[in-house]
Amino acid sequence: MEEPIVSIITPVHNLIEGEKLDAFNLLISLLDLQTYPNIEHIIIDKASQDGTIEMLKDYKNKNFLTFYSGNDTGKFNALNQGIMRAQGKYVTFLSCDDFIHDITAVADIVNLMEANNGDFTFAPAYCRHPQGFTFLFMPSMHNAFQVMPCARQAMFFKKSVLEQEGYFDEKFKYLADFDLIMKLILHRKNGLYFDTNYVTYKFSESAMNNDQRAIGESKAIFYKNFRNLYPLNEDLLTKMATYSEYPKGLLDKLVGYFPEADKDLFYERCEEMHQLRVKAIRDAQSKQQENPQ
Repeated sequence: MEEPIVSIITPVHNLIEGEKLDAFNLLISLLDLQTYPNIEHIIIDKASQDGTIEMLKDYKNKNFLTFYSGNDTGKFNALNQGIMRAQGKYVTFLSCDDFIHDITAVADIVNLMEANNGDFTFAPAYCRHPQGFTFLFMPSMHNAFQVMPCARQAMFFKKSVLEQEGYFDEKFKYLADFDLIMKLILHRKNGLYFDTNYVTYKFSESAMNNDQRAIGESKAIFYKNFRNLYPLNEDLLTKMATYSEYPKGLLDKLVGYFPEADKDLFYERCEEMHQLRVKAIRDAQSKQQENPQ
């Protein structure tokens, strides 16, 4: 029986001008080492003008990838274009400066999803911070209604499930992946933990430098997904987005989307996240007072 196709989708734009060619070459080289035999790599290029398209043509002629070049309205629009073109049963997303460092990972994840009828998987990942250090991002699905619970790059999705969910919601320019994960849990999709760190990704500088936009999108995501579960207002949404402070009545509804055995753990993890967010904000405020601009 032939293994199902896995589609890996990567958006790019002016790789040469952006000095990302070496990183992209590493991504391609490591994908070529994967033991899984049925991978398609789809590149969605945003009308590059710096020689990137000629480089992609060379890779395509060598059967490393296929690519499409044109306009997009942002990262998640590009990812949606990739999903629509994907031939795979399963889909995953890597940016041009991410890479899979475990050569058996794709095969192992497909085996896990096939054996357990998985709708999506999540795993630990190495995150390269723009300030020059690397840390391990461990998944925290019990916090998935408060913050991004895992790295999008460390997730595989069943394509049919992404289609059912309407793809990424493109009105969210920074946090459409957070919204998608929330929808998957609320719709009781079968998520599987893959207990292996197999991918290294780069933390988005744009997200880091746009805190207020991220808070605004978080509020909109919470309202979109929770408005039928609990009465929400602007003040409450601000507390949820800024401090991960949730009313007990809403938590009592959300806990039902996890196994009964996880009930106490859910409340515990939600409170821990709230305290972490409060401390982080207080520390930032204290630092700003000590070192005013």
